[in-house]
Amino acid sequence: MAASEVPVLPVAGPRGLPLLGNLLTFGKDPLAFFVRLRDDFGDFVTWSLGPRPSVFISRPEHIAELLGEVEQSFESLEIGWALKQVVGNSVLLSRGADWRRKRALVQPTVRPRQVRSYAQTMVDCSMTLAGRWRDGQRIDVRREMARLTQRIVVRTLFGNDLEGRGNLLANAMAVVQRETGAELRGINLFLPSWVRTPSRLRLLAAVGVIDAEVGRLIDARRRGTGEGRAAQRDDLLSRLLAARDEKGRSLSTREVRDEAVTLWAAGHETTSTALTWTWFLLSTSPAARAGLAEELDRVLAGRPPAYEDYEQLTWTQQIIKEAMRLYPPAWVIPAVATEGATLGGQSLEAGTIVWCSQWSTHRDERWFPDPVAFRPQRWDADAPDPVPDHAWFPFGGGQRTCLGARFALVEAALVLATLAQRFHLDVDGGDVKPEAGLLLQPSVPLRATVRAVEPATAPVT
Repeated sequence: MAASEVPVLPVAGPRGLPLLGNLLTFGKDPLAFFVRLRDDFGDFVTWSLGPRPSVFISRPEHIAELLGEVEQSFESLEIGWALKQVVGNSVLLSRGADWRRKRALVQPTVRPRQVRSYAQTMVDCSMTLAGRWRDGQRIDVRREMARLTQRIVVRTLFGNDLEGRGNLLANAMAVVQRETGAELRGINLFLPSWVRTPSRLRLLAAVGVIDAEVGRLIDARRRGTGEGRAAQRDDLLSRLLAARDEKGRSLSTREVRDEAVTLWAAGHETTSTALTWTWFLLSTSPAARAGLAEELDRVLAGRPPAYEDYEQLTWTQQIIKEAMRLYPPAWVIPAVATEGATLGGQSLEAGTIVWCSQWSTHRDERWFPDPVAFRPQRWDADAPDPVPDHAWFPFGGGQRTCLGARFALVEAALVLATLAQRFHLDVDGGDVKPEAGLLLQPSVPLRATVRAVEPATAPVT
């Protein structure tokens, strides 16, 4: 059924406070707030975030329509001051002709052919981590995955390991994650840009570190000295510097910085978050874990995975996909209606913010029977309940689909395959809840015990 054929009956949502609207309830627990809008009010709900009118949509048909119309009838929403300081005017936030030019320049750097060239780095870094793990060792899962994915993205993006300076970037991004998420849930979202709260000062200091480190690498590469001495590099930074548009124009130093930081943040944080939740879910599902072990032994026969194995690792992919359904790293997408915008045949006032949430849609029993259950088999090619288009959209959709989606999915599968050949993680029990910040992270550290596994096939050394 097309979106225009789906009846749209806008329903007024919960009553809010003067000026603040529903901000306080939203800020306290945005995940529960969106689920409440869906369950208590319907698929097309009006509400307010501060003084601005908002609409929340839940049906996949309307989500597809919204995401397909971004750049035509809707604009991407710059969520707050904090995110803008981090990614600047990158392809993530730019609009119109500027966005189209930058997307055309950035997209070739993450095409499947380029992802193939980075696969060995993904496996090599994972094997290095596996070589450090020991049976019975206690680890912080999120920290281990974050360090691993950072090393991968630093090597693929910058072509080196930053000579031990990677922790500076990691610590700075941790501050960015925390402060950006806090702004989204609080009154800072509506403060003028010139107001410097303690939170904003902390974020500016972290962005200063990021600018200094990324700027140092860009300058070295442009000069062709030090880290930029290699005559021919195949990393993402070199490709950004070499990119030219149809008029022969290159990206400015600031534009390269913005795109590099966006690619680094997305490639590092998104994948590490997905892998953290994947280990958590596998720890609760012996059947899924057994299926993974069987597939790895059958497909790989003890050798490390390679890019060519990706399509054969179907159960591995389904585990990742199901983990991203239950705990999507990106949990909300807002867009702003422009003049004349409609959705599902319903006219929208210009300036209205339209929200859709991966969290609530991915856990809707209409599209996913037994929605809170971890069931990778629901993604079988012959599954009895086919998933509607845009009922699963962890990377967005339409023209604004995340450019790094292929990179992230291949990376997550190869990392999981490499590590799960030798270990599984027993994550500690307890009440683990998601926290909606910039990404959807566990609210508490995930502690786990590393358990060595004995493969049916002896590993190839």
